[in-house]
Amino acid sequence: MTPGLPEERKVRVVKSNLKGSALPSRRRKPRRKPPTLPLAVRRMEKRLATTVGECSRLARMRAGLTQADVAERIAVATEVYGRMERGKMLPSVPTLLRLCMALRSGPHELMGMAPIDGSGKNSPWADEVPAGLDDTPEMRRLLRSVRRLNRPQLKLMHLVASAILSRY
Repeated sequence: MTPGLPEERKVRVVKSNLKGSALPSRRRKPRRKPPTLPLAVRRMEKRLATTVGECSRLARMRAGLTQADVAERIAVATEVYGRMERGKMLPSVPTLLRLCMALRSGPHELMGMAPIDGSGKNSPWADEVPAGLDDTPEMRRLLRSVRRLNRPQLKLMHLVASAILSRY
Protein backbone atom coordinates (compact mmCIF):
# COMPACT_ATOMS: atom_id res chain seq x y z
CA MET A 1 0.00 0.00 0.00
CA THR A 2 1.16 3.47 -0.80
CA PRO A 3 1.14 5.91 2.08
CA GLY A 4 -1.41 8.73 1.69
CA LEU A 5 -3.79 6.79 -0.58
CA PRO A 6 -6.96 5.23 0.77
CA GLU A 7 -7.15 1.49 0.66
CA GLU A 8 -10.38 1.38 -1.30
CA ARG A 9 -11.01 3.19 -4.49
CA LYS A 10 -14.56 3.73 -5.54
CA VAL A 11 -15.26 2.97 -9.17
CA ARG A 12 -17.94 5.05 -10.81
CA VAL A 13 -20.31 2.88 -12.85
CA VAL A 14 -22.06 4.55 -15.74
CA LYS A 15 -25.00 2.83 -17.36
CA SER A 16 -24.96 2.95 -21.11
CA ASN A 17 -28.01 3.76 -23.19
CA LEU A 18 -29.31 1.52 -25.97
CA LYS A 19 -27.05 3.06 -28.60
CA GLY A 20 -23.97 1.95 -26.74
CA SER A 21 -22.77 5.38 -25.71
CA ALA A 22 -21.49 5.76 -22.19
CA LEU A 23 -22.84 9.30 -22.03
CA PRO A 24 -26.34 9.89 -20.79
CA SER A 25 -28.73 10.86 -23.55
CA ARG A 26 -29.72 14.49 -23.81
CA ARG A 27 -33.25 15.49 -24.38
CA ARG A 28 -33.71 17.03 -27.82
CA LYS A 29 -35.82 20.06 -28.45
CA PRO A 30 -38.84 19.31 -30.61
CA ARG A 31 -38.56 20.62 -34.15
CA ARG A 32 -40.72 23.53 -35.03
CA LYS A 33 -43.00 22.96 -37.99
CA PRO A 34 -42.66 25.54 -40.73
CA PRO A 35 -45.60 27.89 -40.88
CA THR A 36 -48.23 26.81 -43.36
CA LEU A 37 -49.66 29.22 -45.86
CA PRO A 38 -53.28 30.27 -45.59
CA LEU A 39 -55.73 28.19 -47.59
CA ALA A 40 -56.54 31.05 -49.99
CA VAL A 41 -52.84 31.47 -50.87
CA ARG A 42 -52.40 27.72 -51.44
CA ARG A 43 -55.45 27.67 -53.74
CA MET A 44 -54.12 30.65 -55.69
CA GLU A 45 -50.70 28.98 -56.11
CA LYS A 46 -52.38 25.75 -57.27
CA ARG A 47 -54.44 27.65 -59.88
CA LEU A 48 -51.34 29.52 -61.07
CA ALA A 49 -49.32 26.28 -61.30
CA THR A 50 -52.13 24.68 -63.34
CA THR A 51 -52.35 27.72 -65.64
CA VAL A 52 -48.57 27.92 -66.18
CA GLY A 53 -48.51 24.17 -66.89
CA GLU A 54 -51.34 24.27 -69.42
CA CYS A 55 -49.95 27.34 -71.20
CA SER A 56 -46.45 25.83 -71.25
CA ARG A 57 -47.82 22.65 -72.81
CA LEU A 58 -49.69 24.60 -75.48
CA ALA A 59 -46.64 26.74 -76.27
CA ARG A 60 -44.39 23.66 -76.37
CA MET A 61 -46.73 21.85 -78.74
CA ARG A 62 -47.02 24.99 -80.89
CA ALA A 63 -43.23 25.07 -81.15
CA GLY A 64 -43.09 21.34 -82.00
CA LEU A 65 -40.84 20.49 -79.05
CA THR A 66 -40.83 17.53 -76.72
CA GLN A 67 -40.72 17.79 -72.93
CA ALA A 68 -37.10 16.59 -73.05
CA ASP A 69 -36.22 19.37 -75.51
CA VAL A 70 -37.69 22.08 -73.31
CA ALA A 71 -36.18 20.60 -70.13
CA GLU A 72 -32.74 20.60 -71.73
CA ARG A 73 -33.09 24.20 -72.89
CA ILE A 74 -34.17 25.49 -69.48
CA ALA A 75 -31.59 23.35 -67.64
CA VAL A 76 -33.92 21.22 -65.51
CA ALA A 77 -34.54 17.48 -65.42
CA THR A 78 -37.22 16.15 -67.76
CA GLU A 79 -39.19 14.87 -64.76
CA VAL A 80 -39.17 18.32 -63.16
CA TYR A 81 -40.43 19.94 -66.36
CA GLY A 82 -43.13 17.27 -66.59
CA ARG A 83 -44.28 18.14 -63.07
CA MET A 84 -44.38 21.83 -64.01
CA GLU A 85 -46.40 21.07 -67.11
CA ARG A 86 -48.88 18.96 -65.12
CA GLY A 87 -49.37 21.84 -62.69
CA LYS A 88 -47.80 20.06 -59.73
CA MET A 89 -45.14 22.74 -59.14
CA LEU A 90 -44.40 26.35 -59.98
CA PRO A 91 -41.15 27.31 -61.71
CA SER A 92 -38.82 29.74 -60.00
CA VAL A 93 -38.49 33.19 -61.54
CA PRO A 94 -35.16 32.41 -63.33
CA THR A 95 -36.63 29.14 -64.62
CA LEU A 96 -39.77 30.96 -65.81
CA LEU A 97 -37.55 33.41 -67.72
CA ARG A 98 -35.63 30.55 -69.38
CA LEU A 99 -38.96 28.84 -70.14
CA CYS A 100 -40.24 32.02 -71.84
CA MET A 101 -37.11 32.18 -73.97
CA ALA A 102 -37.23 28.49 -74.91
CA LEU A 103 -40.93 28.59 -75.81
CA ARG A 104 -40.75 32.07 -77.39
CA SER A 105 -43.56 33.30 -75.18
CA GLY A 106 -43.80 36.12 -72.70
CA PRO A 107 -44.41 35.54 -69.00
CA HIS A 108 -47.83 37.15 -69.37
CA GLU A 109 -48.75 34.42 -71.86
CA LEU A 110 -47.46 31.55 -69.70
CA MET A 111 -49.24 32.89 -66.63
CA GLY A 112 -52.54 33.07 -68.52
CA MET A 113 -52.82 36.87 -68.67
CA ALA A 114 -52.71 36.98 -72.47
CA PRO A 115 -53.53 34.49 -75.22
CA ILE A 116 -50.66 32.52 -76.66
CA ASP A 117 -50.26 33.75 -80.22
CA GLY A 118 -49.07 31.26 -82.77
CA SER A 119 -46.40 33.43 -84.33
CA GLY A 120 -44.08 34.21 -81.45
CA LYS A 121 -43.19 37.43 -83.34
CA ASN A 122 -44.98 39.75 -80.92
CA SER A 123 -43.09 38.38 -77.96
CA PRO A 124 -40.15 40.45 -76.69
CA TRP A 125 -38.44 37.14 -75.89
CA ALA A 126 -38.39 35.94 -79.51
CA ASP A 127 -35.26 37.93 -80.38
CA GLU A 128 -33.25 36.46 -77.50
CA VAL A 129 -33.67 32.83 -78.55
CA PRO A 130 -30.48 31.49 -80.12
CA ALA A 131 -30.60 30.57 -83.79
CA GLY A 132 -30.95 26.92 -84.74
CA LEU A 133 -33.70 25.99 -82.31
CA ASP A 134 -36.10 25.17 -85.13
CA ASP A 135 -34.39 21.88 -85.96
CA THR A 136 -36.35 18.70 -86.33
CA PRO A 137 -37.08 16.45 -83.33
CA GLU A 138 -34.83 13.79 -84.81
CA MET A 139 -31.89 16.22 -84.90
CA ARG A 140 -32.49 17.26 -81.30
CA ARG A 141 -32.56 13.62 -80.17
CA LEU A 142 -29.35 12.95 -82.07
CA LEU A 143 -27.64 15.96 -80.49
CA ARG A 144 -28.70 14.85 -77.00
CA SER A 145 -27.18 11.43 -77.67
CA VAL A 146 -23.96 12.87 -79.11
CA ARG A 147 -23.47 15.12 -76.07
CA ARG A 148 -23.23 12.02 -73.87
CA LEU A 149 -20.34 10.52 -75.87
CA ASN A 150 -16.77 10.61 -74.62
CA ARG A 151 -13.94 11.92 -76.82
CA PRO A 152 -12.97 8.63 -78.60
CA GLN A 153 -16.62 7.82 -79.25
CA LEU A 154 -17.16 11.30 -80.63
CA LYS A 155 -14.19 10.93 -82.99
CA LEU A 156 -15.57 7.62 -84.19
CA MET A 157 -19.02 9.17 -84.72
CA HIS A 158 -17.40 11.92 -86.78
CA LEU A 159 -15.65 9.33 -88.97
CA VAL A 160 -18.92 7.46 -89.51
CA ALA A 161 -20.77 10.66 -90.40
CA SER A 162 -17.99 11.71 -92.77
CA ALA A 163 -18.08 8.33 -94.48
CA ILE A 164 -21.84 8.51 -94.89
CA LEU A 165 -21.73 12.07 -96.26
CA SER A 166 -18.91 11.30 -98.72
CA ARG A 167 -21.16 8.76 -100.50
CA TYR A 168 -23.78 11.37 -101.27
